[in-house]
Amino acid sequence: MDLDGSEQDPEMKEYSSVCVGREVDMKKSERMTAVVHDREVVIFYHKGEYHAMDIRCYHSGGPLHLGEIEDFDGRPCIVCPWHKYKITLATGEGLYQSIDPKDPSAKPKWCSKGIKQRIHKVTVDNGNIYVTLSTESFKCDSDFYATGDFKVIKFSS
Repeated sequence: MDLDGSEQDPEMKEYSSVCVGREVDMKKSERMTAVVHDREVVIFYHKGEYHAMDIRCYHSGGPLHLGEIEDFDGRPCIVCPWHKYKITLATGEGLYQSIDPKDPSAKPKWCSKGIKQRIHKVTVDNGNIYVTLSTESFKCDSDFYATGDFKVIKFSS
């Protein structure tokens, strides 16, 4: 397992895949944490699919690896244990409930705040689970908590 947290060469535009564990172990635990190229991620196994995202919630840095997975409007989400923010596993969208104040009989509906949590690619090869960090160039709210002083795991120099 390569969990050394080494930084990627700044000239490289693509991150290499990092082996984070074995499929058999992941299917039992249904979640794990790892450091991939100095970025902390949480990997979930939910309903036969793998999902990876930054470990800290975009809102206030809550520990997503301690949250519960629930379905909202048919979309599986991790619920942050600190403030109950809902984040879709597949896309990293923040979800909230909205109601039309002009229609008191209206039922609340689930709406998207847009992509708030950075999602990473998970692949399985020969029983090993690999995570490849996102190379999407847009700024994501969770980036703030994925670097610097907010990191959960610290490495000594």
